[in-house]
Amino acid sequence: MNGRTAVVVGGGLAGITAALRLADAGAEVTLVEARPRLGGLAFSFKRGDLWVDNGQHVFLRCCTAYRGLLQRLGVTDQVEIQRRLDVPVRDVTTGRTGSLSRAGLPVPLHLAKSLALYPHMSTAEKLATGRAALALRGLDLEDPALDRESFGDWLRRYGQSPRAVDALWDLVGVATLNATADDSSLALAAMVFKTGLLSDPGASDIGFAKVPLGALHHDAAHAQLERAGVRILLRTKVTRLKSAEGGGHRVELAGERLDGGSELLEAVDALVLAVPQDEAHGLLPPGSIEAPERLLELGHAPILNVHVVYDRKVLDRPFLAALGSPVQWVFDRTAHSGLRGPGQYLALSQSAAQDEIDLPVAELRSRYLPELERLLPAARGAGVTEFFVTRERTATFAPAPGSARLRPAARTSTPGLYLAGSWTATGWPATMESAVRSGNAAAGAAGADLAAAGAARTG
Repeated sequence: MNGRTAVVVGGGLAGITAALRLADAGAEVTLVEARPRLGGLAFSFKRGDLWVDNGQHVFLRCCTAYRGLLQRLGVTDQVEIQRRLDVPVRDVTTGRTGSLSRAGLPVPLHLAKSLALYPHMSTAEKLATGRAALALRGLDLEDPALDRESFGDWLRRYGQSPRAVDALWDLVGVATLNATADDSSLALAAMVFKTGLLSDPGASDIGFAKVPLGALHHDAAHAQLERAGVRILLRTKVTRLKSAEGGGHRVELAGERLDGGSELLEAVDALVLAVPQDEAHGLLPPGSIEAPERLLELGHAPILNVHVVYDRKVLDRPFLAALGSPVQWVFDRTAHSGLRGPGQYLALSQSAAQDEIDLPVAELRSRYLPELERLLPAARGAGVTEFFVTRERTATFAPAPGSARLRPAARTSTPGLYLAGSWTATGWPATMESAVRSGNAAAGAAGADLAAAGAARTG
């Protein structure tokens, strides 16, 4: 690929991955990002003395593509993965705390003891859950019929009670799919549970950053991209794409850091659009994909993050999942944020937050502080020194039944033009893993096409 030029539009995880892969293959790469930072929707910002992640982005041991990117960025020492899955779950209505954990046994026995001791379901519900898990394990993820059914309908067909859905299936599914079982494609839900819980005993072990996400996805990524020879243009937008005469693409740029505020890149051999689906829809040349309006039909699902700083420690573990409460997951971000003194910084991750995403901060405060006191007895009487929210209204695509047909492949019908992003056809829900896989797919397709074109010219 030496001597070839490539432009990657979008500096999220998909764009970073594609740019590094193309540069490593010998292309001359320009990465264009409209924001002043890299990392896409997995970023950090400074609020006073606190480093704040916009959301609580965790990953699993089975996220091999994302872990590969971390290795490429040289930051594996800045993340940690549980030795074995252990998710504490507290029901505020009963006061009981149990856990979803695994033993050192083969699948599916690795979860048997945890399920047997799980206090939030009856014996009959546990037995029905075991039967459903075995049926789920037997599903063929390549069967297109799975995408036409909702996960909720499938669970009811296999005897799952509303309580079992709340206490187990949605506890995991809402956090990974950003949708309830009734709003999720069976295909995507089956992929999550089969890969994460029913493939390898360690697949579901949870990993998370020990530092602000910006240290990984901006600082380290920027350094590695520069080391690889990638030209990085932040605060720069693509205003127009056009096929160039004689092959390649013309890419028009606008940005305050460009000479004269604009720049034209001529005869670009490979162009990767690693931007949100609605933005890709606006940039794609006619005829690039079949039925481009499907990108707009894919839709979005929001995530709300509630941030609370207490004047003392109120949570005695790294994270906690909740039942019987609007609270979904609570994370201790104290050390991660740089908070000093006796206080504790908690972050609540609220997925599938369509009903709350636009509520005023005051209303969210009056709703969630009492709920935290119900969930965490030590919070009763503790002082709140800070309360704020971060909102990602378009955090993920909506993983509804029928969404698979709306997700395009990396290669388009326009020669030299490729798509990347967690919303493309990776087979995964909209996660960091999906984003990195899409970047790998786009770079791989571009490399293969450029190699084939080179062979045809010399043959």
